[in-house]
Amino acid sequence: MELFFRKIGKGYPIIILHGLYGMSDNWMTIARILSVNNEIWLPDLRNHGHSPHADIHTYESLSMDVVEFIDTHKIHKPIIIGHSMGGKVAMTLAKNNQEHIAGLCIVDIAPKNYNINETQDLHSHQHIIQSLCSLDIDKIQRREEADELLSKYLPSPMLRAFLLKNLQRTQTGFKWLFNLPVFKKYLPQIAGGFDESWRNTSISGFPVLFLKGEQSDYITKEDYALIEQIFPGSVIQTISNAGHWLHAQNPEAFIKAIKENLLA
Repeated sequence: MELFFRKIGKGYPIIILHGLYGMSDNWMTIARILSVNNEIWLPDLRNHGHSPHADIHTYESLSMDVVEFIDTHKIHKPIIIGHSMGGKVAMTLAKNNQEHIAGLCIVDIAPKNYNINETQDLHSHQHIIQSLCSLDIDKIQRREEADELLSKYLPSPMLRAFLLKNLQRTQTGFKWLFNLPVFKKYLPQIAGGFDESWRNTSISGFPVLFLKGEQSDYITKEDYALIEQIFPGSVIQTISNAGHWLHAQNPEAFIKAIKENLLA
């Protein structure tokens, strides 16, 4: 699959993989800072942003898209930063194709299966998708109208603004950039993705950094032993004053952690 991407800077290559409902544009602020000494690649993953839609949305398919992306653009042993769903894509790539990468930064996600109905940050993914599906975008005339309708289900203006970046105007109205029906179908796999084979997996040979938000429960202290088992020698750091979107909520600490652990 030919993924849409943005590229900025020159130097050692870094690939940034966004999370569910996200796109490359969400990471441009971080990319500009890192691009001073590095070549930053920001693909839109399948079913997101401006990349093609597909009927399959598994971590195997997503990670193979990234392997193909690396091969197509001849990116030699990049460092990969993956946030949330993008972090699981990065971990799957490291498990199956670790010869392709030189370092890994997993942002606020653990190598485990999550309950899709658990409340994490503001709402469960189940509730978010149900809320998005409740919008009849064929009848929406203004972006503000979509925001007002969503506010009945999603009270956070920050979350709604993030989601509504995916609402694109067309000649006749609006459309979603992401593939909402596929998200709904594959949500259990998106929340999961880690079968028993991971229990016997040990990935090493390059630096691995896990970053967790101080105010997020996506990575708990109970997960530390599992992280060390799968990624022996990995570093786990907490970003203060930040939740799940720690790169946006405390970018200075986020950049500092990456530079000290992966770019030193």
